[in-house]
Amino acid sequence: MFYLEKINNKTVMKTDILDGLTHFFTTRECPIKSKEPDMLSTIEENKKMFCKVLNIDENNLIHAEQRHTNRIEIAQLGKNFYENTDAIILTNTEQAAYLNFADCTPVVAFDKKQNIAAVIHSGWKGTVGKIAQKTVLKMQDELNSNIEDINVAIGPAISVCCYEVKEDVFNMSMISVMDNKDLYEIRDGKIFVNLKEINKRQLEEVGIKNIDICPYCTSCDNNLFYSYRKENGTTNRHSAIIKLQQQG
Repeated sequence: MFYLEKINNKTVMKTDILDGLTHFFTTRECPIKSKEPDMLSTIEENKKMFCKVLNIDENNLIHAEQRHTNRIEIAQLGKNFYENTDAIILTNTEQAAYLNFADCTPVVAFDKKQNIAAVIHSGWKGTVGKIAQKTVLKMQDELNSNIEDINVAIGPAISVCCYEVKEDVFNMSMISVMDNKDLYEIRDGKIFVNLKEINKRQLEEVGIKNIDICPYCTSCDNNLFYSYRKENGTTNRHSAIIKLQQQG
């Protein structure tokens, strides 16, 4: 279940399905990504605050040049930036990783037994390309995760209530799952797609059983999260941040 929590009097969101993983879904109160000049000092302050909470140097805070790709990288010590990457897998406890969102779907996968986690950016292109599914399969194939041990949180994103798409996106979204029943709504001749549920169904297709879906819509709940659509192309972003904990 998703819930709100305060860190240094700033609101973040967490979920108990990721118990054992340090993680935050940031809100409008603590952004760490923006291109707005008047936000830059706030961004730097928040980054420093999160690094202190995570007990890491800022050089160990990994981010990526998100391009709506299906490129997945396993984090390497000494490297904190990845080009053209939309999913990062953590296998060490020295680094933290974050990706940024403003309507696209954040997905976090965590294998508590192997102590491996991934943060995934799944917009409609990533969803059609099954990036979340491909990430958990990479965890299985390259890092010895057991699919049944992986818990997944699907974070705050634009929901079916607000996510209107054209027919081409609708068609590509529907063929990305074996069972596309109840994944869209037609209202007044307009098509609305449920990206969160499509990601969930893609993950279930490869054997993921424990999935928690955030009920918040970034457009409806624009007071709490940023929305690219609602805010006419804002460059402000909320983020999903992960860090593995020391075991034993």
